Amino acid sequence: MKKRAVLSLIAAGAMVASLAACSGGSGDSGSGEGGGAIIGVAMPTKSSERWIADGNAVKKALEDQGYKVDLQYAEDDIPTQVSQIENMITKGAEALIVASIDGTTLTNILADAKDAEIPVIAYDRLLMDTEDVDYYATFDNQLVGNQQAWSVLNGLGLTELDGTPIEGAPAGPFNIELFAGSLDDNNAFFFFNGAMEIFQPFIDNGTLVVKSGQTTIEQAATLRWDGETAQSRMEDLLTANYSDNSKVNAVLSPYDGISRGIIGALTDAGYTTGEGWPIISGQDAEIDSVKAINNGEQYATIFKDTRELAKKAAGMAIAALNGDTVETNDDSTYNNNKKDVPSYLLEPVIVVKDNIQKELIDTGYWTEKEVNG
Repeated sequence: MKKRAVLSLIAAGAMVASLAACSGGSGDSGSGEGGGAIIGVAMPTKSSERWIADGNAVKKALEDQGYKVDLQYAEDDIPTQVSQIENMITKGAEALIVASIDGTTLTNILADAKDAEIPVIAYDRLLMDTEDVDYYATFDNQLVGNQQAWSVLNGLGLTELDGTPIEGAPAGPFNIELFAGSLDDNNAFFFFNGAMEIFQPFIDNGTLVVKSGQTTIEQAATLRWDGETAQSRMEDLLTANYSDNSKVNAVLSPYDGISRGIIGALTDAGYTTGEGWPIISGQDAEIDSVKAINNGEQYATIFKDTRELAKKAAGMAIAALNGDTVETNDDSTYNNNKKDVPSYLLEPVIVVKDNIQKELIDTGYWTEKEVNG
């Protein structure tokens, strides 16, 4: 008998009553071949609609294959996420899918999973500083950063959405400010570095000007990807650098929630949509930001179809716990300071006003009523 099964049997007799009280999120098994085995799914927060969609999609993909799902949200509290994963292991989870709050903080609990022979799939956020993560399901995050930069340049009339230069493009200079994600999320570095790889030649030749001078990820970072934090920083940037009647022409934002905070700061500072409104990027195609693109407040978002990511992560977890070959397409890009984590990267898509119908409505990600109602 596998070690994880022994642990699960011992724990069941002693802890069934207490665990029943804290198990919220479990689902019934579906019609597949999972045999009712439990797979734990740890998500960071319900404060972002993106993570709610991810959790529901992973749960459905697993239940459709006959697995029971222990889905937990930690509300961006690290000790809560550690405790939730501990409980998943104790209750006999046979695989774990983990979207971490801080990818550096789960080393000890992941070692416990390893001891119990439980495969671990990192979901969209890489688990850092541990040998005890087996696979990683995500999008091509360097490309996401490239696409965010191309969307800004496209809005300024400098390139096509794929980065192709536009003949007769304006010379500028354009004032731009830079935002990055949370430094405890490895993806933030890929997004920011991917964007700066595209922006740097335009900064070097003077087409783009970062008036604040804040060009490092440490200066641009937004803890926990929080929109209010971003709004406060944007207010400070405007006060410190644009009180001379100059205008910011573009803002690199790595996430839709941050974009909405930036929009709030601009509105409060007297900017109005239309001519002169800054070009603002984003990510995740959250419905409020899709509406903001429709009404001209946000220029673009990067659509990462979480339905496909969920299916991929679920398939990886099922294959791993069954001892089958796990499909990957990149085994060298994502090093977590301990190992190159075998990964599967999905393709992101730039969404602007002109292709909302094609990319988001026609694919069923959002309905016509949700977008335009």
